[in-house]
Amino acid sequence: AVPRTRILATGGASHNKKILQVLSDVFHAPVYTIDTANSACLGSAYRAIHGLVAEANVSLADVMKSAPEPRLAVTPTAGAEEV
Repeated sequence: AVPRTRILATGGASHNKKILQVLSDVFHAPVYTIDTANSACLGSAYRAIHGLVAEANVSLADVMKSAPEPRLAVTPTAGAEEV
């Protein structure tokens, strides 16, 4: 089961496991990455596509079905929420 809260990290820092671990521990959520070039622009591109097809009653969820599947990078450290 996919947790309700998850973080999708993109850009250069998404290649640094230590930074991702801090994000995961602070927000107590798993962090995912996408192995796609220019992934930081991906969200804007999908919103633009949605804008083009919105008149045809195509939901953003339907547009996102073609997005690459995020890969789990790190999970919260046990006990981190206590700190």
